[in-house]
Amino acid sequence: MRIAIAKYGQETNSFSRTPTTLQTFKQFGLYQREAVLKYGMQSGPLAGFNKACADNDFNWTPVPLVRGWAGASGLITRQTHEFFVRNICDGLAELKPLDAVFLDLHGAAQAEHLDDCEGDVISKCRDSVGPHVPVIVALDHHANVTELMCEHANAIVAHRTQPHDPFDTGYHAGQLLIRELKGEVHSVMALRKIPMLTHQEQFLTTPEGPMHEWFQLAREYEQSPQVLSVSPCPMQPWLDISEAGWAVIVVADDDPTLAGSVAAEMAQFAWDNRRRFMNQQSVKPKEAVQLAIESERFVVLSDTGDSVFGGAPGDSTILLQHLLEVECQRDCLVPMVDREVVSMSFETGVGNRLSVELGGKQDSTFSRPLNVECEILKLGGGLIEVEVIGNNSYDAGRAALLRIGHVLVAVTETEGIGGNHPICYEQFGVNVSQAKLAVLKTASNFQYYSRFDPLIVRADTDGMTMSDVQRLPWKKLTRPIFPLDEKSS
Repeated sequence: MRIAIAKYGQETNSFSRTPTTLQTFKQFGLYQREAVLKYGMQSGPLAGFNKACADNDFNWTPVPLVRGWAGASGLITRQTHEFFVRNICDGLAELKPLDAVFLDLHGAAQAEHLDDCEGDVISKCRDSVGPHVPVIVALDHHANVTELMCEHANAIVAHRTQPHDPFDTGYHAGQLLIRELKGEVHSVMALRKIPMLTHQEQFLTTPEGPMHEWFQLAREYEQSPQVLSVSPCPMQPWLDISEAGWAVIVVADDDPTLAGSVAAEMAQFAWDNRRRFMNQQSVKPKEAVQLAIESERFVVLSDTGDSVFGGAPGDSTILLQHLLEVECQRDCLVPMVDREVVSMSFETGVGNRLSVELGGKQDSTFSRPLNVECEILKLGGGLIEVEVIGNNSYDAGRAALLRIGHVLVAVTETEGIGGNHPICYEQFGVNVSQAKLAVLKTASNFQYYSRFDPLIVRADTDGMTMSDVQRLPWKKLTRPIFPLDEKSS
């Protein structure tokens, strides 16, 4: 069996002013054709799909097209989107005959000229391969699922947990594709949209809470042999397009009525529990810093408004400012994006001091640069090999470790992974376990610090990913929608 494989992943924050270009994709590895097999199959959905084939002793020949991941940032440029469409669709036309297509997408990608990047890719794939070749799609569950996506795919399977397990998603999507190709099942899909969006603080699927209950309900429905997949999709809350909102995708075996009824029941659960999904656990920044400093444990201090995994630029100075105003006997670890300061650090050299304006340059709306005097401790950066959310490396450009009193700041040229993995400090030789706290530019991806058994303190910071979704400058969103409108509640 000849199966075409491609990855085109990016999560768009419509409110970010940082464009997503091919250079953004190169930070996490951009590969074409045979290079996909060499460098792009070790992690994430493509690795999961490969394992599913091996476990089922399924004889297949991969037909690699392109592999690109850009994390989360602003609108994708037209040129960048067309690069992926061209690589995928031209490849499909050139490399026929094909028995199937496996697409690893995100589901919430928006371009400067197009609101539904994934729908565009899937529909053009269908045009290329015709009506009879199965097209199976793996999505992030923070996708914004559209009618166009579902119209042209045979089946869509989204992540089953938060924190994400992209390998698992690819494995389950692969199992479904194998059964489809063997003629064991005939996939039909139902999509149910839910007029709601919520902040990110209730996105974790473990160990308790409404998201845990919703995803457990999906697993219960999958116990039926006829229900092949149930994917709840609580859309990431920073996508400003007309078709935005939560969704449920159900794949059933040749039974559209069953798929529709399960999707309706899943959607009803989300709607009935909509106010529980809005439960906010973050506290004001000054209070969050005080709680962290007073704790006897190592603390993960979550900068919810500046989540790089949600498309924020990672250069907010709100928590840094509060940390500099308190006393602490142990180091506090803070990530920061500032290309200018990195450049100045490399020019000045290790062991010297700098007076700089740090941070607040990309997100000047919600924070401001801080005038600080710092010591340059170490220089580094470049390609870092580490598994983070389905990728086995990243390159945030050059990096510098600066000391400002009791605060160690890891400054990078681009957002990379926003301090959300200890490697951001360990690359400089920092013993994270000896620190008092680490600021993470995320509201829910704390898993990489789990070995330190941290206390989680969420700070309700202003920013492009802030929990107060009502304050974001929505323009395209179809109304009414919960929680923005009275009529939807």
